[in-house]
Amino acid sequence: MTLIHATGIVLDGRGILLKGPSGSGKSDLALRLMAVGAELIGDDYITLSRTAGGRLVMIAPETIAGRIEVRNIGIMAVDFRPEAELDLVVNLIRKTAIRQLDRMVAPQTIMLEGLDIAALDFYAFEVSAPEKLRAALKILL
Repeated sequence: MTLIHATGIVLDGRGILLKGPSGSGKSDLALRLMAVGAELIGDDYITLSRTAGGRLVMIAPETIAGRIEVRNIGIMAVDFRPEAELDLVVNLIRKTAIRQLDRMVAPQTIMLEGLDIAALDFYAFEVSAPEKLRAALKILL
């Protein structure tokens, strides 16, 4: 079991881990995705654990379960799912790194808990970010 600085959501039945430095848009993107039907696993910290079947599961830490930060406003209580299998890691980048993103990406993976998980570099603050992430699920998984 590993505690990781990230936000976990489920979108269209797929578990997504939003990773990135503070201010990269983890909570902001999660809020926008929740507005279009995503479920929160946990905000700011997620516990990762391997199942007996060899899958990786995201678990909401008890101390912050059901809460999400709304930057410059406060902490909000929300409905949440206590755990979900992880399908995709989204590495959130800062605006200064957008030019480095390829128009067409080669498949990427990241090793977590000894498993290769599909990964994507992503800018969270585009207006179309929720739709792009939904498209990424269809294309990459």
